[in-house]
Amino acid sequence: MGESKIITQGYASHVAEVQQRWEGALAAEGYDAALIHAGSKLVSFLDDYEYPFRCNPQLLWWLPLTRHHDSALLVRPGRKPKLFYYQPDDYWYLPPEDPADWWAGEFDIEQVRDGNAWQQAIAANTAYIGDAPSLAAAVDSKHLNPTRLVNRIHLQRTRKTDYEVACMSEAARLGAIAHTAAEAAFREGLSEYDIHQRYCMAIQLVDAELPYGNIVALNEHGSVLHYQAHEQQAPQEIRSFLIDGGATVHAYASDITRTYAAEDNEFAELITAMDAMQDQLCDAVVAGLDYRDLHLHAHHQIAGILKDFGIINGSVEAAVETGLSAVFYPHGLGHFLGLQTHDVAGLFADADGTLIPRPEGHPFLRLTRKLEAGNVLTIEPGLYFIEPLLRQWRNSGDVAAINWDKVAALTPFGGIRIEDNMLVTNGAPRNLTGEAFAALEKA
Repeated sequence: MGESKIITQGYASHVAEVQQRWEGALAAEGYDAALIHAGSKLVSFLDDYEYPFRCNPQLLWWLPLTRHHDSALLVRPGRKPKLFYYQPDDYWYLPPEDPADWWAGEFDIEQVRDGNAWQQAIAANTAYIGDAPSLAAAVDSKHLNPTRLVNRIHLQRTRKTDYEVACMSEAARLGAIAHTAAEAAFREGLSEYDIHQRYCMAIQLVDAELPYGNIVALNEHGSVLHYQAHEQQAPQEIRSFLIDGGATVHAYASDITRTYAAEDNEFAELITAMDAMQDQLCDAVVAGLDYRDLHLHAHHQIAGILKDFGIINGSVEAAVETGLSAVFYPHGLGHFLGLQTHDVAGLFADADGTLIPRPEGHPFLRLTRKLEAGNVLTIEPGLYFIEPLLRQWRNSGDVAAINWDKVAALTPFGGIRIEDNMLVTNGAPRNLTGEAFAALEKA
């Protein structure tokens, strides 16, 4: 049930498009070629333990070599990309399988046993992309990850091809399956650890294959934005559940958050209000929208919810202007999504890396650009009861602006975040996660 589909449709067109985009970037920066290195395994200090390998996303843009350390791709204008496909003679670890038929035909492949075989491609006027120590040791540093070239590629990566959208749609499908299993585990009264295991089992992925460490938070743990623990014992009283988890397909990520209440109470009503507001934000994701405006609009909407529930006093406008809304909603509305969970180029406008400023008082917003067709991004408003931020406001803000008794009653529930993955089109937006959950309900 949870197995991933192998996405192949549109792949040849995707490679042709990526080739064209790289050729344009190379020409603009005066390079004849680029060699993109997958990266090497990283060994723990004073040990023989190797950390789980994460491939260079610049290589993953071309082909799904998620487990292929020390491979490399040579990109030259007008020529089929050449892949140095590293397959060591190894009996300690399982080496990579032979290249898969569905992608191999798009590349000139040289299967190599030497992890440095790519060095035969070192040539003048070539850019080198990656962070492997062997790469840094072998090439001129001025041609290693040249800033303007990398920036151009990052800007190109923000517009997804049909193949990429298909991968992310499938990742959303897997995420919806896993989230549904996690909610069921929460309703059964399981611990954070057991809920996480149920999540992974539902889609047959291990932790290293997830796009990021799952946030599996019961009760007040939901107020820790990047909560990293998985408590193995369930609390005596389970009040609420926040889960932020995704899946990957050919290295493309989904990033989904849901929040649940154990009983019908005021916190459940808060979730309902936040869910309705988040739906409206998702509907507003259209080409040409300045994402900063949507982020600020979300603050006004959340301040309205806080006021409606009697959590804050005073006007909505004052709550946003004074920073009170940020006490309850301290993070950004969302970010680009793709080969990286927090995908690239969310904050800059051009190859020079010129920053598009965040709104004043909103230092954690990860996306400040105007949206374009082909962008995939998250919409993830939140409302939390975070003790350090509340304490800071009590010490230096307008104490009367908060209903402290109401806050005390809701703090044990932690917080609320609802997150969907949106595709910007030339018309109405597509909610990739919404589609995935709706399909499950019909099944």
